[in-house]
Amino acid sequence: MEKISQAVLSKVKAEAQSITQEAEKKAQEEIEKSKKQKDARLAEEKDRILGEAKEEAARVLAQASIKARQQLSSAKASTIVKIVEGARQELSQVSSDESHLLKLIKEAINALGADKGRIYVSPKDVATAKKLLAADRELSGKILEVRESNIMGGVIAEDVEGKLRIDNTYETRLETLLPKLLPEISKRLFEAQ
Repeated sequence: MEKISQAVLSKVKAEAQSITQEAEKKAQEEIEKSKKQKDARLAEEKDRILGEAKEEAARVLAQASIKARQQLSSAKASTIVKIVEGARQELSQVSSDESHLLKLIKEAINALGADKGRIYVSPKDVATAKKLLAADRELSGKILEVRESNIMGGVIAEDVEGKLRIDNTYETRLETLLPKLLPEISKRLFEAQ
């Protein structure tokens, strides 16, 4: 009986030991599984935070790049405006020489296509225009009068009725040339950039 009880006790101890070992093994597996899940969650969270940080950095960089391009564009535009204003200022101070004014008057009168008309010139060119007309009989036959106008230089020709005008002023010529000249000016000024 003692042998039987010893055998039963031995068997129970062996089963208990086996159950304990199995439980410890399962517990260790659960701990490892939990550690892996924790590491995976940490890695996911780290990747998410890094991704958001990279996106934010890219957004900030793009905004800075756009702002820098806008500032550069604004500076270039300002430079071109100053050049154009300088050209206008220079034109307003220059008095037309006789041959140039005569050429502009003839161009405007011929483009007008009327038998008779009047011309408008800047106040500083009135005397020169009258002198040119006095010296040119054909031209003085087409132009009935010379009037002052608030222009930088050049001439405006008008038919007698005042219905048709040909603007051959410095301002208009400059405005006509600017679309052609501005790309070239920009290219020369900002080519290296």
